[in-house]
Order: sequence, then structure tokens, then C-alpha cells
Amino acid sequence: MNRKRALAAAVAAALALGTVTVVATQSTAAPRPTAAAGNSAAQPGAGFRAMTADARGEAIRTADRNAAATARALGLGPDERLVAKDVLIDADGSRHVRYDRTYKGLPVIGGDLVVHLAEDGTITGSDLAHQGAIRIAGTTPKLTATDASAKAVKHAKHVKKAKAGSKDSTLVVYAVGKFPVLAYRSTVTGEGEAGPASRQAVIVDASSGAPLDQYELHQSITGTGNGVTVGQVSLETTQTAGGYTLTDAAHGGTIVYDSYNSPQSNPRQNARAFSKTTNSWGNGTSSSRESAAVDASYGLAKTWDYYKNSFNRSGIRNDGRGAPAYVHVDTGLLNAFYDDNCFCMYFGDGSSQNGNTPVTALDVAGHEMSHGVTAATADLTYSGESGGLNEATSDIFGTMVEFSADNTGDPGDYYIGEKLNMSGGYMRRMDNPAADGRSLSCWNSSAGSVDVHLSSGIGNHFFYLAAEGTGAKTIGGRSHTGTTCNNDTFTGIGKDKAAAVWYRALSTYMTSTTNYAGARTATLQAAADLYGTNSQERYLVSKAWAAVSVGTALPDPGTPTPSPSTPTPSPTTPPSGNALANGGFEQGTSGWTQSDSIITNSSLQTARDGSWYAWMMGYGADAVESLSQSNIAVPSTGTPKLTFWLKVSTQESGSTAYDTLKINVNGTTLATHSNADASSGYVQKTVDLSAYKGQTVKLEFAGTEDTYLSTIFLLDGIAIG
Repeated sequence: MNRKRALAAAVAAALALGTVTVVATQSTAAPRPTAAAGNSAAQPGAGFRAMTADARGEAIRTADRNAAATARALGLGPDERLVAKDVLIDADGSRHVRYDRTYKGLPVIGGDLVVHLAEDGTITGSDLAHQGAIRIAGTTPKLTATDASAKAVKHAKHVKKAKAGSKDSTLVVYAVGKFPVLAYRSTVTGEGEAGPASRQAVIVDASSGAPLDQYELHQSITGTGNGVTVGQVSLETTQTAGGYTLTDAAHGGTIVYDSYNSPQSNPRQNARAFSKTTNSWGNGTSSSRESAAVDASYGLAKTWDYYKNSFNRSGIRNDGRGAPAYVHVDTGLLNAFYDDNCFCMYFGDGSSQNGNTPVTALDVAGHEMSHGVTAATADLTYSGESGGLNEATSDIFGTMVEFSADNTGDPGDYYIGEKLNMSGGYMRRMDNPAADGRSLSCWNSSAGSVDVHLSSGIGNHFFYLAAEGTGAKTIGGRSHTGTTCNNDTFTGIGKDKAAAVWYRALSTYMTSTTNYAGARTATLQAAADLYGTNSQERYLVSKAWAAVSVGTALPDPGTPTPSPSTPTPSPTTPPSGNALANGGFEQGTSGWTQSDSIITNSSLQTARDGSWYAWMMGYGADAVESLSQSNIAVPSTGTPKLTFWLKVSTQESGSTAYDTLKINVNGTTLATHSNADASSGYVQKTVDLSAYKGQTVKLEFAGTEDTYLSTIFLLDGIAIG
């Protein structure tokens, strides 16, 4: 089973607050046999085969034909349909099929999933943004589209003078979390960070109009330009009867257009493809309109080459098609952005604040094109922690494009936008994100509530440490400081391996609602696939996550397990068996057997101690769960007892026990807790084990939830002594 999707509060509370934070799935895919345990050989193409556009198309059609059977195998409901979005094939023939989901014909936001299959078609695992079948009361909304648009305008936070009409609101199922609801997704326009024609998605409950989520639709890199940054370069162009155009046939027919300062609300209004009688473009300064086009064309070609050479990916959508680009958009636009609605990229000219130089640097082009790659793969929602991961992904691969291009005028480094003449010398720093005074270098429980360009610092910092390790370095002529949040020191695995891990995690295991805890799970699985479960690469990836306060490091596979010392003789022969292991869950699932992904470090709830805890139930529907540990030695002297900390939160009312958590020892129930035991915090519980003195037992926490309303049981600090 996958990691449960859950909200930190009950549905009513979440709707009232208007904020929803999500936790990503934990992959259930079996480790791929691309690398034996401990084998650290590099895996070309992140383990994927190269596919022609025709082969990819046929693979997607096959996945569509199998969609109904796949839905049944995953336990989805009869009103749900899967639509194949992409297929990746490993070197060993294993497949990873990415699906979108509908419910009674409505799009399901947070319904995307990835199914992992062996070469013979057997399902070996899955990653779902929303676990299990969709259950909602009905698909008839109380609000009209006009009502929803009005509510969306009222709730829009990122634009001023907001407006939206009835045609701007679409009925959807919002399944981000355990509790899917009927909702409207509205597109609101107004003045915002992206300019005078900014667009924002606002999702409201179709019954109450309460806000569920909102985020910008322009996934942008905002900043000032520094004119022409790439210097004299070679370009792929196309010869026509009248001369040449900036059409790059070698890279999917990518075309660069002059927007002729068309407004951001319609940037293609006056656009024309660049063309001229000679094949020499620009003069190296912003005085020539062609110079910005040279930067854009070069940057997009280098980005295409990086993905092709590194991951066997052919273009943004892996279909061999180039995405059009528009330079000279609007007037005084200090921005560049990718728009998946038109499958295109836009670049502004900067403003008087930066000498009116275009925002077309190499890492900007790589950043924007990578937003398209994210949209075509995990499609990370552009809000909360998933939005930070979306931005981090573009920074990571924009940086890797810069390294890959090996341009002497713009050498690779881990600074973002360092060629854009920013007042501080850069837009963001991956080695030390907090150096700008705003970005996050370390994860904290508020990470999902800050701007995505700031929370991206967590992912950027992780990637730098995974690639380069700790300590001071000079890279690309710039100073880098590999500091950590936990004062740890370690070496990196190299930028190419780190990028391969991130790409495989993004394309194979992440879903639209993955957060930082889920990204850790996805990258550890990807590292295991590529380099082996017991590899140094996987271990160092875990070290890098711990260094930015996400989870704890795995045991070093290079350190042998100490031999147990000879026990001191005891007057009473102790029972055969082991002490209860990992009672605080800080070693993840070690020692425990769970029916679902119960053990977690999700920020949606809090541990009593440390960062890991066990989250049981909370579905608001018929469900059972089990968390157990066997072969536990109960002390043979004194008065042995089981102690644990329990926190209960519920939507139920009254003293009737609708939802229960039973504590079983060797199959006998010794204690029962229920929704009637709701508490504001953790309460320590004690169970007498005198009847099992000197025995070896199995301890089980068994949860049961009825059809209506949810109860969450949180466990931590479990001990027997």
C-alpha cells in the first residue's frame, strides 16, 4: 500500500481555514534490478531506455487499453477512469505508467498516479497522489459557476483587481488529502507578480465556496536581465526561399518569435518569427532585437541536449516536439515564464532597473523549459511544499544545463540568475539559500505556507549537498559554502549522479502532491534503483536530506554491524526474543510491520519526540489498519508494562466508540481507545504485561474506522519495560 494522503485537520476545519497541505505517497515499487546492492556504477539515462515518438505513442496507447484493468487492480471505484499520460521503460523492460484520473467524467485534482510493472505486465507497485477510490456525496454542486467565480475573486490573494467570469470556473473533484470534495477550479486574472495580466488558479468548495487552494499559473523565474549573456555561439536555423528563420529543426522544430512587445495578456498578438536574408543574428547587445533571440534559441537547444544526453528524453513532453519561445514580451517585464496551456515560453526585456536588458540567461532558459518537463511528469502542484519542489526542480536542472553547456562566458555554478545583474549578484543560491535573507535552507513546519520561490531553497540546498557535500569550494569562479542544518559533514556523490536520482524520482515516483518528506522517499527509491539499496549513493542522499532537516540519515552501509557483546548472566533466565525496537520510529519502519504506510515524518501532524511517529486511521470511511512487532521479550522480573504516547483527534462527537484502536498482545486485546478519548495533545498510556512475564510476544495496534467521520490515532514513544 502507499503512504496515506491526509489532511492535518478534519475536513470542516480545513475548509474553514482555507489552507490544505498535503503529504506525498510512499513508493511501493520493488527496487529495480538495474543495480545490485552496493553496486555504485553510473546508470545512463537514469535507467530509462531511449524511445522514438512512435514507440512512446504506442506504449501510451497500450497503457490506455489496459487502464480499466489497472483501475480495478488498484481498487478504484466503478465511476473512475484512468487516462494514460506517459510511459517510461527501464533498461530491463520494466515500465512506469503515469495516469491522470477522472470521476464521473470530472477531472480529479490530486488523482494522478504512477503504476510500476514488470516486463511481463505484472504490477509490482504504485504511487498515488490520492490513495484508494474516490468517494464524494454527489456531483451536483450547490454553487453555480458564476457563484464559484465570484467566490474565487474574493479569495484570490496573489492578484489585485481580480476578475473571473462563469466560463472561467470548471467543476472538478479536489482529492488532495484523504477527503475528496466536489469543487470548482477558477482562473482569476489581475495585476500580480507576473505582470498586469497575471493568472491565478483558485479552487473553492462547490457547496460552501470555501477556498481549498490557490496558486499562480505562470511558473516563472522573476528577476532582472543582463543583456546578452552567452556570447558568440552557433545556432541551428532553417533556410527558406527568402533567407533564414530561427527555427531549430534539430531540436523538435523549436521556433523563436519576436512578440513585438505584445501585452502579457496576449503575448502572441503581434508576434512574428525571426527571419532575415543572412544567417548572422544579433550584435551582442540589447540594441538588436535578435540578440535576445540568440540567447533564447541557444538556451533552449542546450536544455534539449542536456535532457536527451542525460536521460534519453526527447523534448519537454518526450515526444520530439519543440516548444515555441517568445522574446520581447510586454514592456518593462522583469520576468520569464513557461505556460503549459500553450506549451510555450515567454521572456521579458527587463526594465530601467537593469538597463532594459532581456531576461534570457542560460539557466533561465533551462529553468523555464524544466517547468514543462515537470508538468509532463509529476506535474507538481504550484502551491505548498509541492510548489517549492516544482521551483527547486527547475533550479536544479537549469543549473545542470549551465554545467552541461560548458560555456566559457557563463561557467557552471550553483547560483541562479547570476548573469541577470541582480542587486545582490544572484536570484538564489543553492549552496546557501538563506543568504538572501528570505529563502529557506532548512525544512520547518511552515515550509508549505511560504512563497514557492522561497521554499524551493530546501530542495536546492539538498541537491547541492547531495552533489558536492559540505565545506567551502570555488565552483565556476564563485564561492560556495556547503553548510548544513545539523552540523554534519560528508562528501557528495557528484552532480551528475545527484541529477540522475532527482530525474528518476521526478519522472517515476513523485506525484502532483508530493511534499518534501515524499521527495525524500522518492529519491531514496530512485537511488536504490540506480546504484543499489546498500550503496554509498543512497546513504549520502539520506545524509543530504537529514542535513536540510528532512528525515534522518540511513545507517552507513560501509560500517559493519557491531557484534553483540556477551550478556551478563542474570539470576533469572531471560525470555528468548528481542527488546522492542525503534519505539520512537526515528529509524523509520525498522522493526515494524505495517498494513499501510503508517509510520511517517509528515508535517501534517507532529511527533511527540523527534520527527517520526505512527499515524493510524483518519479516512472517514470503512477502514482497518495494523501496526505490529513480533518476537518481543517481556522482562521476566518486576512488573513489566507497555507504555506509549497517544493523541486522538476526531470529527465524531459524544461518548460512543465509533472508531477504535485496540492494543493486542498475542492476539488478546488488553486495551481499547476510541474517538471518545480525543485529546488536545499526547497522553501517556500504560498496559500491564504481568501475565506475559518472561514470554516472547507479538504486539499489535489494530485500528478500525466506521463509514462516517474520521478519527486519527497518533502513536509515539512505545516501550516495554
